[in-house]
Amino acid sequence: MGLVGIPENGKGEMGLDLGAKNKYRRMDSELADADFDDASDYIHQQQRKNSTRKYVLACAVFASLNSVLLGYDVGVMSGAILFIQEDLHITEVQQEVLVGILSIVSLFGSLAGGRTSDHIGRKWTMALAAVVFQSGAIVMTFAPSFQILMIGRFLAGVGIGLGVMIAPVYIAEISPTVARGSLTSFPEIFINLGILLGYVSNYAFSGLSVHTSWRVMLAVGILPSIFIGFALFIIPESPRWLVMQNRIEEARSVLVKTIDDENEVDDRGDDNNNSKHEQKAVWREMLSPSPALRRMLVTGFGIQCFQQITGIDATVYYSPEILRTAGITDNTKLLAATVAVGVSKTLFIMVAILLIDKVGRKPLLYVSTIGMTVCLFSLGFTLTVMGQGAVGIGLAIFFVCANVGFFSVGIGPVCWVVTSEIFPLRLRAQAAALGAVGNRVCSGVVAMSFLSVSNAITVGGTFLVFAAVSAVSVAFVYWLVPETKGKSLEEIEVLFESERGWRGGGKGEVEMGDAEHLVQNE
Repeated sequence: MGLVGIPENGKGEMGLDLGAKNKYRRMDSELADADFDDASDYIHQQQRKNSTRKYVLACAVFASLNSVLLGYDVGVMSGAILFIQEDLHITEVQQEVLVGILSIVSLFGSLAGGRTSDHIGRKWTMALAAVVFQSGAIVMTFAPSFQILMIGRFLAGVGIGLGVMIAPVYIAEISPTVARGSLTSFPEIFINLGILLGYVSNYAFSGLSVHTSWRVMLAVGILPSIFIGFALFIIPESPRWLVMQNRIEEARSVLVKTIDDENEVDDRGDDNNNSKHEQKAVWREMLSPSPALRRMLVTGFGIQCFQQITGIDATVYYSPEILRTAGITDNTKLLAATVAVGVSKTLFIMVAILLIDKVGRKPLLYVSTIGMTVCLFSLGFTLTVMGQGAVGIGLAIFFVCANVGFFSVGIGPVCWVVTSEIFPLRLRAQAAALGAVGNRVCSGVVAMSFLSVSNAITVGGTFLVFAAVSAVSVAFVYWLVPETKGKSLEEIEVLFESERGWRGGGKGEVEMGDAEHLVQNE
C-alpha cells in the first residue's frame, strides 16, 4: 500500500522518482538548449569577426595600390636616369629637375585631393589618381625628348599627389579602432614594395639597349593601375563620405561590414552624424585655427616634413650615385646593390606593421629617428673619410640599407598614421592634403638639390647635414608628437585641447580632467 496521493507503478514503486527524473530531464534539456544557443552565438560572432577582418584587410590592400605607383616611380627613376642621361644627353641640372619635379607637382594633386574627395568620394578619387598617373606613364614611355618627358612627369605627379593623400584617409575611415594603426600603415608598405619592384625592374632591363631600357622600365609602372580598376568593384565607399551625402543607411551598412563591434558601429555612426552637422568652411577654419587645431597642424605638418628632410628620397633616388661615390663603377653592379636597399626597406616595414598597435607610435618613432641619425652620420663619415675601397663600399651599402630600414620601422609609416588620426573628421581630408603637400614639397626640394649640394660640400658632407636634421627630429617627436595608440578619435582630439595634453600625450592615458572636458563639450 502506497502513501496517500502518491500512486504506485506496476512494480509497486512509487511514482515520485519518475516525476522527479522527468523534471530534472526537462531542466537539463533547457540548460543544454541554452548552452547550445550560447555556443551558436559565439560561433556566429567569431565568423563575423573573421569575415569583417578579411573584408577590411582587402579594402586596405586595394586602397593602397596607388602607393605602389609612387614607390615604383621613386625606385625605377634611380636606375632609369642613368640611361635617360645617356640617351637624351641631359645635363646634371636637368637630371635633378626630372627626378624632383614629380614630388613638387604632386602637391597640386594633394591640394586638389581634399576637395575632390569631398565632392566625388574617396573611392572615385583613388580611381582618378590611377587614371591620371597612367596617362603620365604612357607619355613618359614614348617621350622622344626631355620636354615631352617632363609633360609625362607632370601628369604622373598629379596622379601620385591624389593617391598619396587619399589612401590613408580612406583606410582610417573604414578601419576599426583596434587595428587603425596597422591598417593605415598599408600605403607605406606598398610604397616600399613599389620601390623594390622599381629596383628589380632596373636590374632586369639594364641589359637592353640604352634607347629601350628606360622606356620599358617606366612602362611597367602602368600595370598597378589595372589592378586598381579591378579594386573599384570590391571596395566600398567611405562611410564618412556617405554620411556627408545623407546616405545614412549605406554608411551603416559599410560600418557593419568593416567593424565587428556593434557598440563601435553605433559610436562611429553617431560621430559621423555629428560631424556632418558641424560642416563649415574648412579651409577658413584651418587658416584661422583654434589653439587645439594649431597644435594638430604643427604635429601633422611637422612630422610630414621631417619624414622627407632627413633625406630618405635622396637616399632612394640617388642610391646609385651614393654607391658610385663609395667606389662601385659598373652600372649593373650599382643596380644590383640598390636591390638590397629595396629589400631592406620592404622587410623592415613589416616590423612596424606588427608593432604599431602593440608598442605604440612614439616608441617606434624614437627607434626610427635615433637609428637614422646614427646611420646618416656614419654614412657621411664613411664617404668622407674611408674613401673608395672594399671596406668603404661594404660600409656604405650597410649604412644605406640600415638607414632605410630604420626609416621603415618608424617615421615612414607612423607619419601617415598620425596625420590620418589626429584631425577631426570634418577637417581630415583637407588636413591630410595639407600634410601631403608639405611632404611632397620637402621631397622635391631634397631631390632637386641633392646633386648640386653634393657638388658643393661632397656627398659625405650632405649626409652629415641630414644627420643633424634627423637629430632635430628626435626632439620634435619627444616634445610635439603625443601617443595615440589605443585611443578613440575623440580622446585623441582631447589631447590637443591643452598644452599639457599635447606635450604629455605620450606619457599616459587621457587624464580625468581631459575626460571631463570632453563630456562637457558633448
